[in-house]
Amino acid sequence: MMKKNAMIDRYRWWEVVLMYMGIALFLFFILAPFIEGFLVSLKPLGLLFSTPYKFFPENGSFKAYVTMWESVPGFGRYIFNSFYISTIITMVVLALVVPASYAFARIKFKGAGSLLGGFLAVNMFSGAVLLIPLFRLMRSYGLLNTYWSMIVPGVAFLIPTAIWLLSTYMKRIPRELDEAAYVDGAGHFYILRRVILPLAMPGIIVVAITTFIGAYAQQFIFALTFNSKTEFMPLPIGLFAYFGRQEVIWNELMAASFVGIAPAMILIFALQRYLVAGLTAGAVKQ
Repeated sequence: MMKKNAMIDRYRWWEVVLMYMGIALFLFFILAPFIEGFLVSLKPLGLLFSTPYKFFPENGSFKAYVTMWESVPGFGRYIFNSFYISTIITMVVLALVVPASYAFARIKFKGAGSLLGGFLAVNMFSGAVLLIPLFRLMRSYGLLNTYWSMIVPGVAFLIPTAIWLLSTYMKRIPRELDEAAYVDGAGHFYILRRVILPLAMPGIIVVAITTFIGAYAQQFIFALTFNSKTEFMPLPIGLFAYFGRQEVIWNELMAASFVGIAPAMILIFALQRYLVAGLTAGAVKQ
């Protein structure tokens, strides 16, 4: 007899099969390009465009992962630069966003809604639209050909989304905790530091991860425009070097791409339990 208590037993067997088939189909469309890219990195260059096309490589090897270090000198430096720039951007964004989000979530002031809407409108502008004014600003402050020429625009474009995410999370924290602290004579800074921050830590971790990923992904256009020194170039410029030749070495390009995203993927997997906890916290009232 079918149990009525268990949630999964409320579905018929064919409904469960359809759900898992849908999930498998969704994962296939999401993961197929990455799987294909990894298999391309294992194939010899001469077999990439052979007919008939074979999905799984014959005589596959990791040779491209070795030769790509020789193809682009300083590739390890590019990876370090990307990781360094993304880390600094994340730290600066958190330092600015945490108090700002607390203000939007807890302090009532005129124009708060309009200001949040203005932050959201900033994300509608592409970085390419603002390249010329940004270039003039960077030149005026002497930031061209430095790490800061990529850090400052990255912070500016990532702050709005971070404020929206974290302020929404802080609004879920019961206000009774603030009121109890007020009764004891605590001020806003003390409440933020001792009451809100510990409870908002899952949300802060989510914001930190999304900011890091965004900073890691958006470096190309800023680095290409504001920096011409090799020692400051991030990973996307290193990958772009493969397209500066007469022939694109696709297997080495795919190998370099997977090596380049490895630090970010390791960070995400290491913090995934905090990411899931932060995304689901507050979804169900206790």
